[in-house]
Amino acid sequence: MAEARREHFGGRLAIIMAMAGSAIGLGNIWRFPYLAGEHGGAAFIFVYIIASIFLSMPIFLAEAIIGRRSHANTYGAMEKLAPGTKWKWLSILTILAPLIIVSYYSVVGGWSIEYLVKSLAFSFNSTPKEEITSMFAGFISQPWMPIVCHTAFLGTCAVILTAGVKSGIEKFSNWSVPILFVLILIILVYSLTLPGAMEGVEYMIKPDFSKIDSEVILAAMGQSFYSLSLGVGTILVYSSYVSKNENLLVSGFGTAIFDLMFALMAGFAVMTAVFSAGVKPGAGPGLIFESLPFVFATMAESAPVVSGVISILFFVTILVSALTSGVSLMEVGVAYLVEEKKMRRGVATFTVFAGTWTLGCLCSLSFGPMNEFRIFGNSLFEFCDWISSNFLMAIGAMLFSLFVGWKMKKSDVYDEFTNGGTLRFNVRCFKAVYFLVRYIAPLVIGIIFLSGLLL
Repeated sequence: MAEARREHFGGRLAIIMAMAGSAIGLGNIWRFPYLAGEHGGAAFIFVYIIASIFLSMPIFLAEAIIGRRSHANTYGAMEKLAPGTKWKWLSILTILAPLIIVSYYSVVGGWSIEYLVKSLAFSFNSTPKEEITSMFAGFISQPWMPIVCHTAFLGTCAVILTAGVKSGIEKFSNWSVPILFVLILIILVYSLTLPGAMEGVEYMIKPDFSKIDSEVILAAMGQSFYSLSLGVGTILVYSSYVSKNENLLVSGFGTAIFDLMFALMAGFAVMTAVFSAGVKPGAGPGLIFESLPFVFATMAESAPVVSGVISILFFVTILVSALTSGVSLMEVGVAYLVEEKKMRRGVATFTVFAGTWTLGCLCSLSFGPMNEFRIFGNSLFEFCDWISSNFLMAIGAMLFSLFVGWKMKKSDVYDEFTNGGTLRFNVRCFKAVYFLVRYIAPLVIGIIFLSGLLL
């Protein structure tokens, strides 16, 4: 009876929109373009696509199979599918990991709110270009305003989650993901009209297969892996809201295609603008909050109104893409509290909000008053990012693959993947997918994990 009361997504489009919203995030904008340009352009993108199909998709399907098979949160899934075993530690890991990630991710989301406000005030038009890059450092080192913005971002995620799966997550995803594509398309079209834009296009797509080496292959696999939000339970929890008659393979490929399309569009939009302004391309927060505001200030010299409008659209895109990911990360903890601790959704959401807000405040303060506090030489913000990217996500993804490949009965995996043998294409490719999940995915994740430690 408890399972019957669980909410479910309304259909295939709603599933893909929600999962695509989880996957599309800041990494598509501040990391993918830089990696593509620095590692062989179209050659890197080719390796990225291959990695998405043969590495990320099997891991995605492993999480999805666990989620829909159990129709439970990460802890409940292990209790149903492997009761009384040590696999419960996987569930604990995948409850803590997304909460750690969203704690510092929401700080960056708060920065996007501040920069959206600056865009609405046309601040980049009136600020001298030489002061643009120092503006960011000055803001994040403040003790209070970044926390106010962090609170606003996390609070928005909480409001969406309080409304529930269908009225909150599904409705938000159904309008936010299409809006993201419309916004990035407008920015892309404008960026392509700028003088010198073709240099950015060439940076992104000019194939240089001589650059394809082990380092590039690892970078492509890592980006593909992290881009789809694998290993932290978000796909598992969202899949637990998927009905039994939906095709997990179609939902997975739909999510991956949306994620890749957005990454490519964002890459061309960002890099054409960067090259047009004569700015050296980079990656990370500096690209969004230092380089691009400088680009907008440069554009404002000849077209101040257009520059102001494009900067507004860009930071709306940043904010919405961050929100869709933030919602999915928080939902992992909310689902656990609702189903295992029997909390009302509003209380569970507030509990998750309070915990992640506290850690997020400390991460924010690590750029200012707490800058001297170090963990293994890293600030708290850097440490949370480092341990999540290099340990928690990789270990979670490996354990999900091992669970499906070695712990679950092969007949149960087959039943879930093929909908009881009714999906002919899924039946034909089951052996290949199962082989990838059972053998290849754990091996490759181990290589990525070790490379992250050694490189």
